[in-house]
Amino acid sequence: MPIAESNPQLADKRGKHGRGKVKGRVVDINALLEVQSLLGDASRASDLLIEHLHKIQDKFGYLSAEHLVALASEMKLAPVEVYEVASFYHHFDVVKENQTPPPALTVRVCESLSCEMSGANELINALDASLGDGVRVQRVPCVGRCDKAPVAVVGQHTVDNASAELVQSAIAAGHTTQPLPVDSIGYEAYKANGGYGLYEKLVAGETSSDAILEALENTALRGLGGAGFPVGRKWRILRDAPAPRLMAVNIDEGEPGTFKDRLYMLSDPHRFLEGLLVAVKVIGIDHCYIYVRDEYPSVSENLRRAITELTYELPSIEIRRGAGAYICGEESALIESIEGKRGMPRLRPPYVAQAGLFGHPTLEQNCESLFWIRDVIEKGSEWFDSQGRNGRKGLRSFSVSGRVKKPGVHLAPAGITIKELIEEYCGGMAEGHSFYGYFPGGASGGILPASLDNIPLDFDTLQEYGCFIGSAAVIVLSDKDSVRQAALNAMRFFAHESCGQCTPCRVGTEKAVTIMESSKWDIDRLKDLSEVMIDASICGLGQAAPNPMLSVIRYFPQELGLEEHQS
Repeated sequence: MPIAESNPQLADKRGKHGRGKVKGRVVDINALLEVQSLLGDASRASDLLIEHLHKIQDKFGYLSAEHLVALASEMKLAPVEVYEVASFYHHFDVVKENQTPPPALTVRVCESLSCEMSGANELINALDASLGDGVRVQRVPCVGRCDKAPVAVVGQHTVDNASAELVQSAIAAGHTTQPLPVDSIGYEAYKANGGYGLYEKLVAGETSSDAILEALENTALRGLGGAGFPVGRKWRILRDAPAPRLMAVNIDEGEPGTFKDRLYMLSDPHRFLEGLLVAVKVIGIDHCYIYVRDEYPSVSENLRRAITELTYELPSIEIRRGAGAYICGEESALIESIEGKRGMPRLRPPYVAQAGLFGHPTLEQNCESLFWIRDVIEKGSEWFDSQGRNGRKGLRSFSVSGRVKKPGVHLAPAGITIKELIEEYCGGMAEGHSFYGYFPGGASGGILPASLDNIPLDFDTLQEYGCFIGSAAVIVLSDKDSVRQAALNAMRFFAHESCGQCTPCRVGTEKAVTIMESSKWDIDRLKDLSEVMIDASICGLGQAAPNPMLSVIRYFPQELGLEEHQS
């Protein structure tokens, strides 16, 4: 069954904020004809604005003022609505009247934590000096391939463990697209190994929705995007909510250090889709949206391919493409983006389970949480819970990067310590490096010293140390690294990615960067900034941004010239 482009049942919730005509701008007829040709017979509903902006960006390499006005006319929106959305997302190049468009080819080089540690700055300097005016070199935040650092992206073609020579070779060969995986488990292979058996039993009435709900409520499976809300409890809340009920799947893993979702969606997409279909049946979902970060075009295409292989009567499913905004990993910002708006977090309550997409109750779930549904139900909650270590329950997919011999996604027991993770799963520290510290939960999860190598890594175990595990993105630092510099890198990332909606986050991150760039940190001022950001920011970005900085003050005073340990 083809993927639905829009849902007529939600038509009354869509497009009502359009103006019906364009004021103040004359629509260029040639631009309008080009936009109409690109959109074809696709719906002009306002929630598809970002999808249609991608069509123009992909075709022309930028968004001209003429095309934005033409798109506004075609979608019956005010030009300011189109412009404010287009200018919000990093992957849209808005070109105003009389401005010079960007070069036809862009090479993006990740400068986030793991890539900076692996020489991203040197790579960028080499590319700036060698590629010439016909290629734009951009510094960008994490692209979700931290285990292959440093990473460059030529158009959409990723160059792992990149060097200037490898990037130049990719350009010369015309490699600008991201290939599909050749080893992804297809429908027939998945079925041959018992795949979709759970879903078929559920449809046939051999397994009840109540039994599945009860099993999930009795297991330690939690939301694996970072928040850790129990899956069974969330499903129960949504099933008891009034119809129509919708689903938003978050595959926008933009946290520096995280890349597990990419691996699972490229290697075993049907396991995820079976979990999605089970959720649809158990809860009574009317429409599903799968939101995939723009850096993962092969993930989107692999999911489309997997969906077309299915022979079941499917719910309405739409794959939506992000546009380069870390904030859209926050659940309400993601919903705003799916609705075709800027990714601004909402004030709560109401929560998305009460009033999410288009005002309807919405199940928002990380793709890995759905990935585990089949195993938890078929093998039993006791099986899943027994996998833990050090008194914890379940399994965790650790995205490990940095100074280890074997970076990558390592499936390990929840509650494993960093010492055990490095020694048993990562082959030890990289040659010539000694363990110095680690981020247990990506850029926002704080930093711990090597002396605290015996803490169980799981939800609820790291808070007393000023840290959290989040989506289990572990970045390992060695004696060759500066934790102070790593914290500055993280704060620069947050300043770049703040949506700007609330002053504590927008101004706080920028001020913190300025102070942290100085040779001597103003500790008292940084602590004051942190307190305001944590207490007054609307969403988790601003609330968690101070964690790495505070960790340096608390655990690495020697790097700041402080004599005594500060708590």
